[in-house]
Amino acid sequence: MIDACELWAGGPVFRQDAGAKLSTDSVLLADFVKLHGAERGIDLGCGAGILSLLLLCSSEKLHMTGLELREEAAALARENLARNGFGERSEILTGDIREHRSLFAHGSFHLAVANPPYFPAGSGASSPDPARAGAREERDCTLPELCAAAAFLLPTGGRFCLVHRPERLAEMLMCMRESGLEPKRMRFVSARADAAPSLVLVEGRRGGRPGLIVEPPLILQDAEGRESGEVRRIYHRKEGIRNRE
Repeated sequence: MIDACELWAGGPVFRQDAGAKLSTDSVLLADFVKLHGAERGIDLGCGAGILSLLLLCSSEKLHMTGLELREEAAALARENLARNGFGERSEILTGDIREHRSLFAHGSFHLAVANPPYFPAGSGASSPDPARAGAREERDCTLPELCAAAAFLLPTGGRFCLVHRPERLAEMLMCMRESGLEPKRMRFVSARADAAPSLVLVEGRRGGRPGLIVEPPLILQDAEGRESGEVRRIYHRKEGIRNRE
């Protein structure tokens, strides 16, 4: 385990899971999500609970459920949420996303979010650590299975938001549409204005009409290698930090 730290000065305290460390991806996804008054949300594959924690910080109405396969990570998510005063507005269940129909009723949530593994199983070298390998590869839930779960758990009009890699964008949009989740909003993330996107944030709506809005790209660094103003806003920082690479 990794010692608890503040996500920003005076902000929520979070203890990381050594098997799946806190990433910028989850923080950017939480900022991308538009709650639209949602009262019930679910984080599919919640890990140590960072997405649920950040979303609960953004809304006093929201109740978050986390579904996590690994009991160790689920226990840590419960601890993180309770530590920040969200124990009564959250629950963490240990279970398999693929068994969603036996765990929840259809249309149980207004919002579903996910920061899933980015790579198909067997694509590239695997970590000998099962937790790290599971965070990287689709060993326990594929992209089509994830989209099918989100579609089942949402009512008509419910929103599914996820972060993924641009090289799988075509597959992701196809899986969403085939599951009844119409892609409605998308934003690319790039390290610099002159760099190709490294991430893509997507929102789909259950039973939505066709029509996709592509938002301006999120740029992480300015021309001098410092954090962009938007990153500073997301991380509640007053001054940019120069990239040390």
